[in-house]
Amino acid sequence: MTGHKITETTKGVFIIAATPFQDNGNIDFGSIDRLVEFYIEKGVSGITILGMMGEAQKLNPEESTAVMKQVLRRVNGRVPVIVGVSNPGMGNLAALSHSAMDLGSAGVMVAPFAAQKTETSLYNYYESVCDALGADVPLCYQDFPLVTGVNISVDCFHRMVDDFEQLVMLKHEDWPGLPKLSQIRAKEKDDSHRRVSILCGNGGLYLPQELARGADGAMTGFAYPEMLVQVCDLFQNGDVDTAEDLFDLYLPVVRHEQQPGYGLAVRKEILRRRGAISTALTRAPGPKLSKEDHVDLDRLLVRLEARLS
Repeated sequence: MTGHKITETTKGVFIIAATPFQDNGNIDFGSIDRLVEFYIEKGVSGITILGMMGEAQKLNPEESTAVMKQVLRRVNGRVPVIVGVSNPGMGNLAALSHSAMDLGSAGVMVAPFAAQKTETSLYNYYESVCDALGADVPLCYQDFPLVTGVNISVDCFHRMVDDFEQLVMLKHEDWPGLPKLSQIRAKEKDDSHRRVSILCGNGGLYLPQELARGADGAMTGFAYPEMLVQVCDLFQNGDVDTAEDLFDLYLPVVRHEQQPGYGLAVRKEILRRRGAISTALTRAPGPKLSKEDHVDLDRLLVRLEARLS
C-alpha cells in the first residue's frame, strides 16, 4: 500500500486518534473502524495514531502494531497517517517505523526523552534516529516539553532541520509557545532556513493565535474535529474574524477537555456520546468521570449545542 508522505508543505488538521478499549480493557477494533470513519467524515486532512493522548504508552508492542494495522487498513489511503513511534529502544523505534512505512503510513513522529539534557545530546539523539530510520522516512519532531521535560531552542531546531532533510514537520506543543513559533518562522525568512510544516497541539487551546503566527494547522485530538477543520480553512481563506468567532463557540469545551490528567476521559466520553466509540474507558492508570463530572459535561454540551444553533 502506498501512502501520502508528509512534506514541508503539509497543512490542515491531523487529528490525534484516541485508542478505543472494550469494557474489559482489550482493544476495541470495531470502534477503531468507526472512529476512522468519524474523523474522515468530519473532514480531517490526516490522522496521527499512537500518540501520548492515544495512550500509546499503555500498549505493548504487539498491540501497537495491531492498532497501526487496523487504522491503516481502514483508512486505505484516503488520508495520510502519521504513526507515533517514540521508544527508548532505538531498535524498537526503527522496527515500528519501518513496519509503519511498509504498511502505507505517511511518516513517523518522535518525541525526545528526558535523558537528552543538553542540546548536544538532543541533536545527537535525532542524528541517530535519522540514521536508524533511513532517509526515505519523513520525520515529525514532537516538541512537548511539559510532558517530556526536554526543551529545544529555535537555533537547535533549525540546525537539525538544516542537517536532517527528512525532518519535515514540527508538532508544536510548547506551552506557552507562541514566541518560539514566531521565531522559527522569522528565522526561516531572515536566515534562509528550510521552511517546515508546523502543526499545533495543546488541545487546540491557542489555535487561532498559532495560525496567526504561521502554523499550518493542528495536530490534536479535540472531540469536535470539524471545528478544527473549519477554523483552519477559514484562516487559510483569510476570514480570520469568522474563524475566531467559531472557535470561541467551542472554547468552554476545548478548555474543559484540556485539563491535565483528566481531559482524556472527557475527550473519550464526548467521542462515545457522538457515536464514534463504544466505551469511554481509559486504561489504568487513567482518569474516569464521576457522576458529578457527567453533570458538568452535560451542561457544557447542552450550552454548546444552543450556541451552535
